[in-house]
Amino acid sequence: MADKWLIVGLGNPGPRYELTRHNVGQLVLDELAARRGETFRAHKTNARVVETWLRPGGPGIILAKPNTFMNVSGGPVAGLAKFYGIAPDRVVVVHDELDIPFDTIKLKIGGGHGGHNGVRDVAKALDTPEFARVRVGIGRPAGRQDPADWVLEPFGAAERKNLPILVGDAADAVEQLVDEGLLAAQQKHHAPRT
Repeated sequence: MADKWLIVGLGNPGPRYELTRHNVGQLVLDELAARRGETFRAHKTNARVVETWLRPGGPGIILAKPNTFMNVSGGPVAGLAKFYGIAPDRVVVVHDELDIPFDTIKLKIGGGHGGHNGVRDVAKALDTPEFARVRVGIGRPAGRQDPADWVLEPFGAAERKNLPILVGDAADAVEQLVDEGLLAAQQKHHAPRT
């Protein structure tokens, strides 16, 4: 695996959080693994991983889901990057994003963490914010609900109908980012849906 990428889905561990908005990054990783007929295995870096390929003969990809809570995701991500010898510019973090409407995907490299504690911790652990992010929109809560409570709730009934499409589109965005680069992925996935 000369050309390797580390793709990380952020979330919280355990069944209590499995289908919550905060765990949409891990749902995307589950989709990427399922497309390849792979299952996650325990890794010594306190994460679950799949070692596979983007496609036969293509770049190697390490799919990873930290076993830690969101706010302390950085340790496992930095440990995996070191273990596999992957530089930060080959790390892709898939995470939920409050400031993007539900059913929307945005991609970027670097920049601030936008108040996302998981992204903040990964940037601190990697000692740089210069890694790719696939930001999966979950939207903000209506009314005065605390966003911290909102992200830990399961998706609503209407959202659940579209969730498989959103997760599939985010998985497509990850694959295109690795295969064709940021600009091509942005041009496709930032366009309004028809």
